[in-house]
Amino acid sequence: MKKLLFAIVIALFSACQTSSDQTTLNASENPFEQEWNTPFEVPPFNKIKDAHYMPAFKKGMEENLAEIDAIVNNPEAPSFANTLEELERSGKLLTKVQRVFFNLASSNTNPKIQELQRELSPLISAHYDKISLNEGLFKRVETIWQARESLDLSNEQRKLLADTRKSFVRAGALLNEEQKAQITEINSKISELTTAFGQNLLAETNGFELILDKDDLDGLSEDIIAAASETAAQKMEKAETDKEKAKYKDKYVFTPHRSSMYPFLTQSNRRDLREQLFTSYIQRGDNDNETDNKEIAAKLAKLRAERAQLMGYETHAHFVLEERMLKTPAEVYDLLMQLWKPALERAKVEVADMQAVVDKEGHNFKIAAWDWWQYSEKVRKAKYDLDEAALKPYLSLDNVLKGVFETTNKLWGITFTELFNINVYHPDARVWEVKDKDGSHLGIFIGDYFTRSNKRGGAWMSSFKGQSNLDGKERPVVVNVCNFPAPVGDAPSLLSFENVITLFHEFGHAMHGTLTNVTYGSMAGTSGPRDFTEFPAQILEHWASEPEILKSFATHYQTGEVIPDNLIAKLLKASKFNQGFANTEYLAASLLDMDWHTIKAEDALKDTDAFEKASLTKIGLIDEIAPRYRSTYFAHIFAGGYSAGYYSYVHSAVLDSDGFAAFKEAGNVFDSELAAKLRKHVYEKGATEEAMQLYEQFRGRQPKIDALLKVRGLDGSTD
Repeated sequence: MKKLLFAIVIALFSACQTSSDQTTLNASENPFEQEWNTPFEVPPFNKIKDAHYMPAFKKGMEENLAEIDAIVNNPEAPSFANTLEELERSGKLLTKVQRVFFNLASSNTNPKIQELQRELSPLISAHYDKISLNEGLFKRVETIWQARESLDLSNEQRKLLADTRKSFVRAGALLNEEQKAQITEINSKISELTTAFGQNLLAETNGFELILDKDDLDGLSEDIIAAASETAAQKMEKAETDKEKAKYKDKYVFTPHRSSMYPFLTQSNRRDLREQLFTSYIQRGDNDNETDNKEIAAKLAKLRAERAQLMGYETHAHFVLEERMLKTPAEVYDLLMQLWKPALERAKVEVADMQAVVDKEGHNFKIAAWDWWQYSEKVRKAKYDLDEAALKPYLSLDNVLKGVFETTNKLWGITFTELFNINVYHPDARVWEVKDKDGSHLGIFIGDYFTRSNKRGGAWMSSFKGQSNLDGKERPVVVNVCNFPAPVGDAPSLLSFENVITLFHEFGHAMHGTLTNVTYGSMAGTSGPRDFTEFPAQILEHWASEPEILKSFATHYQTGEVIPDNLIAKLLKASKFNQGFANTEYLAASLLDMDWHTIKAEDALKDTDAFEKASLTKIGLIDEIAPRYRSTYFAHIFAGGYSAGYYSYVHSAVLDSDGFAAFKEAGNVFDSELAAKLRKHVYEKGATEEAMQLYEQFRGRQPKIDALLKVRGLDGSTD
């Protein structure tokens, strides 16, 4: 049921555009109620105003319910065509406005949009409950389901029928009226709380500034200082009073945004300031103020547990995992713990290595969490003679985009042509047309890469238009949003190698959304199980560090020099460096997620800090490492679609490491036969088949964990 699933996924986002007096607008002026005669039906962002959203949402919901009534009241006997396919066609206006609103809410929000989001959240939740709990609609689906063996259905249609029926059942279609009312109430509360969590987190992230004088910049490189100076200048320009402007004059500003924080933690010689900035990051949502997220997180976990119990499941995790590749909490815990022990032991060795550097420098302190970035970098330089700062000049954003475009061209023959005649929602956004090797149109790709204060943190892929072949060939409009450092002065945006991996990852999602080729839109692209849909993104990461690919795009932005072989060799030699930290912080967050979502409905509301501390103490997390996400800023699980699913990245890592090993075994990372299989059985198929079947059709067997342990240096081998 695409509309129900879309409503859940869309909770990831927040909003856009300029304000206008809603009372002056009418339907004829509302872009959402008009045909979009724009190139490739990209939304006419220049015409969309904040005041257009609510009328479009309301009309979209009204039309959607009328369409559902028409399906339910159809006097003809239920059939796949008059029920399932009509359900696929329903809600076009609502989907249209949702895709724009929630996508832009994440990347370009404003107070009016946030107000609308809070208002819309319970309305949208209630709307989808009216559909998913519609007894007449479910009866028609159930009638078709019971007759499925006698129907001449394709494999894709059989899967759609099974998935649709299951969506109704999992939404509560088999419950009694009292239970359905309880589910609706819980869903509404969950929707409101997830919206509040996300908005609080954005406010907390923007609410701290480390304002420094020139004397505070010891250790920082010129480009980092320039970026901090520009941040201060931008804030001074936006300031409304002379007193506020004076606060930023001749100052340097750092924030808890990762693109600002990580360079500071790596380079600054002021340990006190490193502690201050790092603490501001890990305390987000845990400050006992109006944007505190502790109670919200605990309430969300309890409400999900109560909903799961109503549905007949032991915990929320049991409910979620029924639809994943790993089917039970026990399987997830088992996978995570296979990695936890070697990762933790390696992290302890890394701490010892850093402490040795501290002691050698004559300092009298014990390594703490805010020291990790600086001292791990010193260890890396000592062990591998690799300086992250030496890499960045070769990794301009345009260079990396060239690299990922050429990679996918070599794999599948697709091409990218930048377009300049399309209105975008922010000046940072860029647009490309994607064409197949025969020159046919595949889709539109939008890239929005730079950090800004009204964009939520992290990186993600979404779509403004989906793919479907039901009523003609509709190709998608997909978007990647990241938080990379913006250009400073005449210099381009220079990326860390971690940023490069992030770009390749999100581009893998974009290719999943672009290459998809299915009949029914609800099954397109990234609509499969969460612990599989990360696989198409993560496998593309492997190409980023292949020497032949690096040399094809990594050129010095000033001299044009190709990245030297010795620098590539150092990078590859250091590829397993700091994997104790990287894996431990990720696994700690994954285990925390599972602990939150294996609580029982009858459990008392948790004290968030105490619950989190017990979770991390139980697994022996060392003080020098904080989990990648603490509960109060764990947006993936409390404001997004990853509850009981953050483990998905590591499960997909088993798949991507094993899958890329096939290319290495073939002796050619662009092996045409494997590339064709990867496209046909993974990137094109969406959710039209079971995930494990898709993987096996590509790889020829089930995945093994060995390749992942080797890639991450957790198999007992040395660096």
